[in-house]
Amino acid sequence: MILQERIGLLSRLGQYILSNTPDWQEVKERAYRENQWFVPEFIEKASEQIALTFLDEKQLTDWAEKYKVPASIAHPKQVGIVMAGNIPLVGFHDFLCVFVSGHISVIKPSSKDEVLIKHLVAKLYEWDVRIQNWVTFAEKLKGLDAYIATGSNNSSRYFDYYFGKYPNIIRRNRTSVAILGGSESPETLSLLADDVLQYFGLGCRNVTQVYVPENYHFEPLLAALKKYPDFIDYHKYKHNFDYHLALLIMGGKYYMNNDLVVLTENSSPFSPVSQLHYTFYENRETLMEQLKKDENIQCIVAEGMVDFGRAQTPGLSDYADGVDTMEFLTAL
Repeated sequence: MILQERIGLLSRLGQYILSNTPDWQEVKERAYRENQWFVPEFIEKASEQIALTFLDEKQLTDWAEKYKVPASIAHPKQVGIVMAGNIPLVGFHDFLCVFVSGHISVIKPSSKDEVLIKHLVAKLYEWDVRIQNWVTFAEKLKGLDAYIATGSNNSSRYFDYYFGKYPNIIRRNRTSVAILGGSESPETLSLLADDVLQYFGLGCRNVTQVYVPENYHFEPLLAALKKYPDFIDYHKYKHNFDYHLALLIMGGKYYMNNDLVVLTENSSPFSPVSQLHYTFYENRETLMEQLKKDENIQCIVAEGMVDFGRAQTPGLSDYADGVDTMEFLTAL
């Protein structure tokens, strides 16, 4: 199967996602039933983002040309992909990279997010039976040529042990932050609310900490963070909200609360669901240099960095952990 055939199938897959046929609707409903964090609104957002940004034929062609991907590879490698399951189809980009590069994908999907990816791959099988030689699923990954694994800091140690002797990309916990200056408009803060709250804040590209100047006025930010009032009706989110608020109260810690999101001062960039950490800063340039070197940080939402409201709309070349997956694959 040559490159242009693979790109053509991927483009067709994007059209299928956008067409929203009855079988695709049923699959999305099933994904929500099996994982209550995958609410319909966010399944729609994730799949539409993939269709429009990752599966556009021209963008895929230009992207492949950038890496000089050949029409075909004489001896493709078998690449194991361990997918995360924190947000819908979060592992799709890894599959896309392996498929476009001309290697063979052996996928271990997360139990939290296997319905969507398995259905989309089944669609590819349906359109071209040869895909079964290029994309398979497995409960255990062993004896392969290379690995791409995404998980927590704990699971990464397991990945290091089993996959360390092979070419690999192993990803650990990451999160994202924002830098505010204090003069942001209500519109900008509304966009920041998307960066914080989309996917309930579970993605590595979600902003979980904001850096603010001394004497920052939090009222406009608290107002903007009311953007998704229905969250409190989801029992999983409400449980997190009540639990972490109770911990702050019992610990006698200062917090601000808009009945949807709790703000509390904390130097850690990792905040629990329903909570946003804030930290004061003195010098923006010094802070920026520190954050750029911090291996915990996936995105920095700020003027001159990732635009407000765009954290959850990565492009084809926005690689997790800043590691160029395509460069890794084309060098195998």
